[in-house]
Amino acid sequence: MSTVDSLQDRLVAAGVELLEEEGLAELSLRAITRRTGVSHGAPRRYFPTHNALLAAIAATGLADLATRLRTPTAGATAEEQLVELGVRYLEFAQERPAMFQLIFRHDLLANAGGNLRETSLPLLATITALIEQTGATDPPTKTITLWTNLHGLATLTLTNALDLLDPNPTSLIPGIVHTHLGQVRSASTP
Repeated sequence: MSTVDSLQDRLVAAGVELLEEEGLAELSLRAITRRTGVSHGAPRRYFPTHNALLAAIAATGLADLATRLRTPTAGATAEEQLVELGVRYLEFAQERPAMFQLIFRHDLLANAGGNLRETSLPLLATITALIEQTGATDPPTKTITLWTNLHGLATLTLTNALDLLDPNPTSLIPGIVHTHLGQVRSASTP
């Protein structure tokens, strides 16, 4: 591994550590360079902007999320796999809340490098393929609506908004998927 790759990797690793420990608000360039032990200007050789470094950090989170969502249970129905995908999505949000927040900050990360949108498209394609297996019409639209339901659940869970209603948000996922697919089925029948 070259020195360039090593410093790039160290900067990203330090950023991931800081993000997980301190949160997105504390993820400054100065904090990353201090943790890495390099000058404040050193990252500029590899990341032209702070947002480019944030995009590289976010890419590690998207890779983790993609890995978690990639292995459905063999022999499970498409609906069961969608429930499992939803549970894994929620687990990722709960286990890595700051990373979850960062990877969906498209206002910060748009045009920052790392092709994050291209990285996230396969995740949506997984949902679309499972919805297609259910026989639903317009799977791309159904993908967006199901994803927004799951994302909303994860976001509300992270902000403790659901604590008064249901202390176990994971228990809501089968209902979300079933209701969504039930609506899909009834909308596609004459």
